[in-house]
Parts: sequence; C-alpha cells; structure tokens
Amino acid sequence: QVQLVESGGGLVQAGGSLRLSCAASGRIFGTYVMGWFRQAPGKEREFVTFIQWSGGNVDYADSVRGRFTISRDTAKNTVYLQMNSLKPEDTAVYYCAASSYFRGSYHFTSAYDYWGKGTQVTVSS
Repeated sequence: QVQLVESGGGLVQAGGSLRLSCAASGRIFGTYVMGWFRQAPGKEREFVTFIQWSGGNVDYADSVRGRFTISRDTAKNTVYLQMNSLKPEDTAVYYCAASSYFRGSYHFTSAYDYWGKGTQVTVSS
C-alpha cells in the first residue's frame, strides 16, 4: 500500500503561482510513476502531468505545458507541482496518484493504483 497526502492548495489571483506537494509513504519502492490530476466541479478528473519515479521522465497536458512543472525528491518521497501563470480555468481539486506498474499510457485515471484525497486550488480573475 502507498499513502499519498497532498498539500499547498489555496486561493490565488490569476497570473499567480502555487506549489503543490504530495508526500508518499508506505511501499514506495514499488512506485513506477507519480502523477497529478485535477477535477473541476461538474467535470471529469483530467490528467495534468506525470513523472517517472526513477528516471525522471515527464509529460504534461497541453493545457498546462509551459506553465506547470513537476519534480520529485526521492530522498523525501515527495512530488511537487509548481504552477505558474495560473488561470481561472485551472481552478479544481488537484489529486496526486501513484502507479506501481509499467503501462502504455499514464494519461488516464485507470493507470494509477493509489490516490490522495486532493487539495483545492482556486484561481480568481
């Protein structure tokens, strides 16, 4: 089992920045990829970004590419999401997720085995 706890959400004005953290505990050694998803009210949960735990390979959704940066600190078992140039449409609950297996794609919720409870990000216009 892997436990994930997100933090760092809050209220920010458009154009501002936030950094989310996801602290992982439990059977971390089996983690292959860590990802961030978000879910706005009335919408489905959508992919934001992922990072390969050992190799550091990353990918981003087109909507956040160039504005968001994912990173990880393997010593602290923590993944970060630096969000810059925030827009009102970035408002959502942000979820951290972990995948224990190699999969063809990590853009879908079904690729992940463990989820945090989420942290709210609200961007005001």
